[in-house]
Amino acid sequence: MSRLWPGLKRGMDVLGASAGLVAGAPVLVGAGLAIWATMGRPILFRQRRPGRGGRPFTIYKFRTMVEPRPGEDRWHSDGARVTAVGRALRKTSIDELPELWNVLIGDMSLVGPRPLLMEYLDKYTPEQARRHEVRPGITGWAQVNGRQAIPFSRRLVLDVWYVDHHSLRVDLDILARTVAQVVVGSGQETGQAMTEVDDLGWFSSSETVSNSQSLTILAVVDDATPSLPHVHDSASEAGSEPTAEGA
Repeated sequence: MSRLWPGLKRGMDVLGASAGLVAGAPVLVGAGLAIWATMGRPILFRQRRPGRGGRPFTIYKFRTMVEPRPGEDRWHSDGARVTAVGRALRKTSIDELPELWNVLIGDMSLVGPRPLLMEYLDKYTPEQARRHEVRPGITGWAQVNGRQAIPFSRRLVLDVWYVDHHSLRVDLDILARTVAQVVVGSGQETGQAMTEVDDLGWFSSSETVSNSQSLTILAVVDDATPSLPHVHDSASEAGSEPTAEGA
């Protein structure tokens, strides 16, 4: 890897995120108004995720789900709780646009392994933990090589591959393939059961998490892109998103 690449990558992140936020401002405002009109507040959901070196940061996404009704199982009702607006936001990956702010301030990169649960940090093998040697990304190598169709273990292998091989050519390739995926809407399965892709048994162990939290898997550009399960900060956020969104 060239010595110039880290600085060039950060420069691309700042320019790309700035351009995206400015050009996408009408879309951001429109999405926010649509969420407010159909689901009320909050418009965004926040989540603590591990960044580079495992250091926690707050990730931002547009809310796509409503809170469970009394007696409704938070863990298995995600498909029913995604609203029509939420489905449209996920289909187009507009729900991921607020993450451009995370990129701009340096928490994330445009390209990198998707940020996963803080609670999973102690579950990784030393090799899998290497995914935290770089900034997490809005999209990544796993997201353009199977997205939600591949099991968790394979996603982690692809994440580490990216850590070892990231470069200008690789990043541009991932960005181009991500745009193509978003245009055709491939790889995004709203309401996918986590047990379908969890070959590591992490979902069952995550059920011990407090019921005041909800499990979610972030998708590509979600989550966005395929990822592993994530826990929301609090049940008061109707933005809780338990889904098998990709890594």
